[in-house]
Amino acid sequence: MKKVLTIAGSDSGGGAGIQADIKTMTMNGVFAMSAITALTAQNTLGVQGIYEVPPDFLALQLDSVFTDLRPDAVKTGMVSSVEIVETIAERLTFYKADNIVVDPVMVSTSGARLIKDDAIAALKKYLFPIAAVLTPNIPEAEVLYGDNIGDESDMERAAAEIGERYSSAVLLKGGHSVNDANDLLYSEGKLVWFRGKRIDNPNTHGTGCTLSSAIASNIAKGCSMEDAVGRAKEYISGALSAMLDLGAGSGPMDHGFALRDSMGTVISDSVKTAGEERPQ
Repeated sequence: MKKVLTIAGSDSGGGAGIQADIKTMTMNGVFAMSAITALTAQNTLGVQGIYEVPPDFLALQLDSVFTDLRPDAVKTGMVSSVEIVETIAERLTFYKADNIVVDPVMVSTSGARLIKDDAIAALKKYLFPIAAVLTPNIPEAEVLYGDNIGDESDMERAAAEIGERYSSAVLLKGGHSVNDANDLLYSEGKLVWFRGKRIDNPNTHGTGCTLSSAIASNIAKGCSMEDAVGRAKEYISGALSAMLDLGAGSGPMDHGFALRDSMGTVISDSVKTAGEERPQ
């Protein structure tokens, strides 16, 4: 079984962060491991508090994983300070980590700021250059691009410029008033659109975490970047279409939407597609 490491914050509500990553990776047929960057007190209504893990303890978590259970891919999520970013980049570089998916998390679905201003500069300097793919949404891409993104032409220019600047593939996620769930992949000088119909579900907490974790899972299994993105979008569409409705605010998706038998863990064809060659 392939192994994937998530480096991100813990979501006490279970819909995003480490919790969403582990669920997603498991459902996509890989073994999930974690290194926690921060503890958050949050629910569907918002983020009530953030407690950052000391950088030396984060480094110890990474050492523990890499010296015994070397991951086939790595996904990074919430990194709130310069020290955390530097620690992650230093350890991943030291261990020559493969297939790094960087989700540049800046603001939560509820609107809470999750990163300090100077940490954005550190992301650009230390973490982006070692990434295989960056997965910004429109607001995050505008910060990285330095200009507004108002239509698909803007998305194409922004994705290409960000990709060339950091020598990385870029999956620019649509949906923020630009289009109906159409995402754009820039990889090796090529632009590929992934067209999708917007699912009328107000419960979208953790969509970014889920998508990037699904991409990392499928890259770990040997999929091309384009195929990994396609499989990840199929998985997240299924999780949204299940229409789970929990909590009083923006609730989580149903990451285990295709588990038909809670006792026998029977997996439907939809998850076999996303997590192909799942060990029996």
